Parts: sequence; structure tokens; C-alpha cells
Amino acid sequence: MDGWRIAHTLALIWMGAGLGATYPLIVRAWLSTDVRFQMYALTEAARNETRVLLPGAMLSGATGFFWGAAHHDFLRDGWLAALAGLFVFFWLLCLPLLGFGLRRARNASLVAAKRDEITDELRELLADRVPLVFGTALALSVPLMAWLAVFKPF
Repeated sequence: MDGWRIAHTLALIWMGAGLGATYPLIVRAWLSTDVRFQMYALTEAARNETRVLLPGAMLSGATGFFWGAAHHDFLRDGWLAALAGLFVFFWLLCLPLLGFGLRRARNASLVAAKRDEITDELRELLADRVPLVFGTALALSVPLMAWLAVFKPF
């Protein structure tokens, strides 16, 4: 096993840990009606997203690119081009949108917890479900991208 493969595997584990530490908290916050729990879950999810998920995603993208460039041709291997395109879409578009929505929801939940009531802003943001939608897209992207990398269909 070469160095890029080891680095990429470790980066994927880091990214998976970040997604596993962020997404379930988002889902639990949206399923709960307790304002204090929502505040706690969204605050922790925002922390996990910035401290674990973002660095893992950046590192997995960088190591995956260098590993792919060292062993494959992006123009001839269609699966690698598709994988790179999916990475750009999911991790460079959906991930920032997840973070933006998560921080907005976290801030609204902090205001609601301070007032000890569900505010109209929090109710509107929880109905909007931006972090939930983009978190789901990210969670579903992992098996899709793994399938492309393992089976190399084209």
C-alpha cells in the first residue's frame, strides 16, 4: 500500500467520523420539541462540523486528488472524473450550505433557549430544514462515491 492510499484512507475515516458526529445530532434536533435539547444538539453539531467534518473533508479531497493523479488519468478514467465531480458538488457545495444553515439554526436555538420559548425565527428555521436536507445529501454521497471508487463502472 502506498503513502497516498494510507493518507487517503485515514482522511476518509476522519471525514466519516465528522459526518457521524454531526448528522445524527442534526436529525435529533429536528425530531425534538425541547428547545434546550435543540440548542445543545445544534451547538454540538456546529462544533463537530467545524472541528472534525470540515478538516476531514478537505483532507480527503486533497489526498484523493493526489492519489488519483499519481495512479490514474482523469481524462481516460470516466469513473474518476465522475468521482471528482461528485466530490466538488457534494463537499464543496452542499457542505458549506449545511454549515450555513446549521449556524443559523444554532443561533436561533440559542435565542429561543435564552427566552425559554420557541421563537418564530426558530420555528421558521426548523420548518426550513436546510441542514437536514444537505446533511442527508452528504450522508447519501458517501456510499455513492465509495461505489464509484470500488467498482469503477466506466
